[in-house]
Amino acid sequence: MSENPTTDPTAQHADGAGTTPGDAQPPAEPTWQDRYTGSLMNTFGTPRLALVSGSGARVTDSTGREYLDLLGGIAVLSLGHGHPALVGAVADQVATLGHVSNFFASRPQIALAERLLAIVSPGGAPEGSRVFLSNSGTEANEAALKMIRRHAGERAGRILALEGAFHGRTLGALSITAKAAYREPFAPFGPQVTFIAPGDMEALHRELAAGDVAGLVLEPIQGEAGVRPLPDGYLAEATRAAQQAGALVVLDEIQTGVGRTGAWMAHHLPEAGGITPDVVTLAKGLGGGMPIGATIALGEHAASLLTPGAHGTTFGGNPVSAAAALAVLDVVGAPGFLDEVTATGKVLADGIASLGSPLVDSVRGRGLLLAVQLTGEHSAAVAAAAQDAGLIVNPVTPDAIRLAPPLVLTQDEAADAVARFSEALDRVGRQLATSGADGDGHAPGAER
Repeated sequence: MSENPTTDPTAQHADGAGTTPGDAQPPAEPTWQDRYTGSLMNTFGTPRLALVSGSGARVTDSTGREYLDLLGGIAVLSLGHGHPALVGAVADQVATLGHVSNFFASRPQIALAERLLAIVSPGGAPEGSRVFLSNSGTEANEAALKMIRRHAGERAGRILALEGAFHGRTLGALSITAKAAYREPFAPFGPQVTFIAPGDMEALHRELAAGDVAGLVLEPIQGEAGVRPLPDGYLAEATRAAQQAGALVVLDEIQTGVGRTGAWMAHHLPEAGGITPDVVTLAKGLGGGMPIGATIALGEHAASLLTPGAHGTTFGGNPVSAAAALAVLDVVGAPGFLDEVTATGKVLADGIASLGSPLVDSVRGRGLLLAVQLTGEHSAAVAAAAQDAGLIVNPVTPDAIRLAPPLVLTQDEAADAVARFSEALDRVGRQLATSGADGDGHAPGAER
């Protein structure tokens, strides 16, 4: 794909003279892929698309083709592309006060911290709670890890995390991320981390009984693992057991928070059992596309763990990103908005489940954070076919597709997305039939 037409060897020169076979041809204009690979580090591979504009839940690529965006910058674009409330807040703040550093306070920074304390727990955060603002999810988790280390004191206790967990790629956050491909090139890490299976309360109690656990870090829904909600009752039981054992409980709501599940926070959902963790981390959808992270310490003890000089950031909580986050919270907090997120998610989930495709096993998740579980390892093929059908989705694991669209996706757009996804499934199904593979992704008669 090229942003520029290929040079025509029969074209006239500017002076009107035609080319001859002996004339040297000018080099072809580099494609955007050439420019991308020639200038950026290869940490994600070369994208298939270059996107140039967006509106709501739709984006347009460098060729002018439009797509329905069911990825939303990986659960970031809460208000979609170009939302007037977000654009206006950012433009006004840039024109008023852009950056002040941590030597000074700003109105958006203070207002955002107050709003986060009001929504992080039903009825508001406990007395003495405080907020640390940063630039990203991994930074929010890094601050939480420092809090665990401070909580442990001189004993520098272990941290418990779950198999399948993803908490970031910086060294501290990577230490509590389970995937070996991410971890192993950078091991060994600092604090000792023990991974346990989600839902295995026996294993959790066994580790806590050792008496050296300083912290437990959980995602209410494991995003990178394939949008896997924790088993019913586990989040509540694990939180209470860890707190009773003296461990600091950190809930990573970076992907699930700020309305993504149809509630302000995933731990507000009924199945969470009304827990109050010690720390909640947010990012992604909080800024609606502007870089921001938040580490919210619930209660006086957690809030006391980071003292002057213990942590800091140059850009965290800057006025522009804070103003953007306030605009997001205003829109998401409007009457009926979260109910609409739940309803639109149901249109997507029920619509895909009702297709009856032999490639689809089930649909799981909450609100507008969903995964389509496939019957075989076809996610890359399905995502490519969906893109050809004008739909952007994420092959989050070899056998699952993640859907995390803007929260402003309409029910009509969700129905349109289901139709396009059906087209993609049919196309992949025909390809598998032609190649002789069965619905589980194996050739007939192959060993399983």
